[in-house]
Amino acid sequence: MTHLPPPSPDAAPRGRPEAPLPPQESASRALVRVAPGEALMRTRMKGRLFFAAAGFGLLFTAVGLKLTDATVLDPAASRIATAPRSAPVVEPPVARAEITDRNGEVLAVTVRGTALYARPAQIDDPRAVADQLVRILPHLERDRLIQRLSPPRQFAYIDRFITPRQEQAINDLGILGLHFETAERRTYPRGRDAAHVLGVVDVDGVGIAGVEKWFDERLRVSRAPLRLSIDIRIQRELREALEWAIDRFSGIGGAAIMMDVHTAEVLGMVSLPDFAASDLAHAPAEQRFNRAVTGVYEPGSTFKLLTSAMALDLGTVQLHSGFDASRPIRIGRHTINDFRGKNRWLALPEIIAYSSNLATAHMAMTVGPTRHREFIGRMGLLQRLSVELPEAAVPLAPSQRNWRDVNTMTIGFGHGISVTPLHVITATSALANGGILRPPTVIAQPEGVERQGVRVISERTSEQMRRLMRVAVTDGSARSSESPGYFIGGKTGTAQKLNDRGVYIENRRISAFVGAFPMNAPRYSMYIMVDEPKPRADTGGFATAGVVAAPTARRVLERTAPILGMVPEIERQQQIQATIALPLQPGRPAAVPRVQPAAQSTPAPRPAPTLAPRTAVPPPGFEPSQAPLRRTDAGDGVAMPRLVIHGMSPESGRAAR
Repeated sequence: MTHLPPPSPDAAPRGRPEAPLPPQESASRALVRVAPGEALMRTRMKGRLFFAAAGFGLLFTAVGLKLTDATVLDPAASRIATAPRSAPVVEPPVARAEITDRNGEVLAVTVRGTALYARPAQIDDPRAVADQLVRILPHLERDRLIQRLSPPRQFAYIDRFITPRQEQAINDLGILGLHFETAERRTYPRGRDAAHVLGVVDVDGVGIAGVEKWFDERLRVSRAPLRLSIDIRIQRELREALEWAIDRFSGIGGAAIMMDVHTAEVLGMVSLPDFAASDLAHAPAEQRFNRAVTGVYEPGSTFKLLTSAMALDLGTVQLHSGFDASRPIRIGRHTINDFRGKNRWLALPEIIAYSSNLATAHMAMTVGPTRHREFIGRMGLLQRLSVELPEAAVPLAPSQRNWRDVNTMTIGFGHGISVTPLHVITATSALANGGILRPPTVIAQPEGVERQGVRVISERTSEQMRRLMRVAVTDGSARSSESPGYFIGGKTGTAQKLNDRGVYIENRRISAFVGAFPMNAPRYSMYIMVDEPKPRADTGGFATAGVVAAPTARRVLERTAPILGMVPEIERQQQIQATIALPLQPGRPAAVPRVQPAAQSTPAPRPAPTLAPRTAVPPPGFEPSQAPLRRTDAGDGVAMPRLVIHGMSPESGRAAR
């Protein structure tokens, strides 16, 4: 078998004739022949690619130019920084608004915390749990806590407000059945300051006393702070001065008030003993009792200012008028007398300076019981005051049917009627401010807005009363209240207290002072009262208002006047004093002769009406003296009459609602 060599790569297939081959060309110059239709398609594809590339080039060029403008030529704020973010979670407002003083000082605020409560059904060993809790919360009582943690109780609060550290310590115990919830607590940053005015709330945040109770709904509905008229700086000075007087004379308590005479805003109100508002549950009743608005007391000789204003305004007396104070007044088995009296006829300024019961009783009778009671009612002394404190008491006074001559005489000098200290200072403010009585308020009033009031005496009577109040300080029993340059005026009052049988008790008294300053242009009034002061050797064995309340008033004046923006007028002292001075025995004004027509005959003079024995006319031979008489009494010149007025409170000073 013959083996044939392999065919050449260029050889034609076997069995076919060989075709002539084209001339050979070099491999480097070989050409690819394309059909005419395929070449057209390739041309079109190249055009499309060119346009696509040009489009993308223009797009990227535009983007590059925009980036260059935004980042280099005119940089713009980052949208990430300015993009709106999700609002932070805001806690809901507390359930009770703040209370502030007139200057914005926070007096009461609600803070959030944690409350601890238990599900006794989930607690296996109440005694062991109680032992653990008492170590963390030592104020809890173990036995009572065991009861609250034991069935059949289903739910029990353990503590309404705990600190974060206590919460963490309890949580670390890992006790099943103890749970936490968000709680609120009312706190009083100033402690005892203005506690009786602020009042308190209960464990559920509901007001139960003071402003907290009066404005309970407003404090829960509105978030705006409640702004009081109280100035916490004045409040602190009042409290310190009153505490000093109580400690000095071993009193059982006292009250002090300062008021704006033109708006009746209470700038400070103190009742001692007081309490910490955050600890009311542990405060005894004596501390919770508000002597300034709840306690009613016989005002004593401070009421002689009202009797004088009444008689002057009704025209039954003049400044130069006077009354016989040489003989006691006997009513049945009872006698009215003076304490170290002058035993002579006294002019009106002397009646106030020497605090004569006898002359004041005669003066009250020139008006009579009917008009006397009407005047006392007009001064707001027969009804509850409309102050924003729910504890305000109703005065104790005889009814209209039982108001007789004896009541007019004794009430004229402050016995037989019981009112609150707030009543006394409110009425005195009206005597000093021009004769307008305004209801007292503990809410700050808008600046420059005049409060509504009722005219109770004329401006002329008010001007005369300012002079009389000044005389009581310069020449009377209130001279210990004098502070040079401040021109304070006022009246002291000492009243004995009653026992359960309605009889006055020896050595149990109320010593008070009420006044205003400066007397040439009154702006503020004050009331100071010490309950049951004890005599001291350095006061001559006296505990009357002249040695107890009057010096305290001076202490208050000198500490609060600078706070109120007042400075003593030392350089103009004599000049100012001359404008408000009043002689103790003013002379009768000279009568202006009446000129009669020549054609008429002069009519016979009418006989002057006699008021004997309570005459306001000086006795024959009386010569007014311009020199002040020597003061002989150490107190306020008051002797307590042994009179029991039926229908009165069995004990002066007790609360009356």
